[in-house]
Amino acid sequence: MHRPPPYGMAGDGRPPPYPYGGEYYPHERRRGGNVCVRCICCCYCVLFFIVLIVAAITLYLFTVYDPKAPIYKFEALDVKEFRYNDSNINADLILTLKADNPNKAIGFIYEEANTFNVTYSGSMICSGKFPSFHQGHKNMTMLQIELKGKNPFAIGIYESLQDNERHGKVPLTILAKVPFKPVLKGSKLREINILANVTISVHDLKLGKKTEIEQSKINYSLAK
Repeated sequence: MHRPPPYGMAGDGRPPPYPYGGEYYPHERRRGGNVCVRCICCCYCVLFFIVLIVAAITLYLFTVYDPKAPIYKFEALDVKEFRYNDSNINADLILTLKADNPNKAIGFIYEEANTFNVTYSGSMICSGKFPSFHQGHKNMTMLQIELKGKNPFAIGIYESLQDNERHGKVPLTILAKVPFKPVLKGSKLREINILANVTISVHDLKLGKKTEIEQSKINYSLAK
């Protein structure tokens, strides 16, 4: 007489296959997590090597080319016209600027799109343009910047300017934004802006005179 197999056993005595109902087993989760960890580690390694390469190139450039900031100094101020009353001012000035590039392998290209303004106590007196030119390495260039303007005076500025002229010390503020590109071995680098906010003091502003300038050293900052 044929006897049926025990419950849960196949006819050949082997247990039936375990049914898979879409369960997630621990070893499967660990495999997926390991892949993510490996990807993150690879990304960090690549980033580390990129930073290392950039740092090495930067160190090489600084060591070999020894970059230095250009030096600027106001030398003189020629007065072609300077007339004012209690309501407005007419001015035509020529500012002489010494630009010194001390670098042995780096030049500068000064761009045309710049602003150069002269103010007194916040009131605009005149404005002009910084000359566009290519300054080579180990070069000192004298620049003449013509500044013209006819502008209204704010209340109280007329009396203040007269008083400063009587004492022989007129403070003028120069606001400038000059874009330039460093040139390294004939290759132009990214454009940078010189931002200057400088207060100079002149003895007088009489017509036809070359006025002496005090506090003529220019402090400036660089921006993208």
